[in-house]
Amino acid sequence: MSFLIDPPLLVASGAACARADVPGPGLACAATTGVFWAAGAAFYADRPWTRPVSRRFGSRDGRDFMINSGVLDIGFRPKSALTHLAAAAAFATYPLWFLAGWMLARG
Repeated sequence: MSFLIDPPLLVASGAACARADVPGPGLACAATTGVFWAAGAAFYADRPWTRPVSRRFGSRDGRDFMINSGVLDIGFRPKSALTHLAAAAAFATYPLWFLAGWMLARG
């Protein structure tokens, strides 16, 4: 999971739930967003089990993977308050991405 990859996956998840006729976005959104938050937080905290994945994408660690996705090269200070604030803001958008997919699929 990463801040670059997660939004399109959340939009696709929201659209899939809407097409599957899940009765309302509330529970589906909470469950899906919870999974993305849990995985994202683990990568951001650089938990040991995330390292094989983050390294496979050419990232230095889980936090680098979350921010740069192995694609970008955005310079950041790993433990700065600004980096943590930006990450919290990105995580806060996750339910919105899911709901955007839901609304797109429902028309």
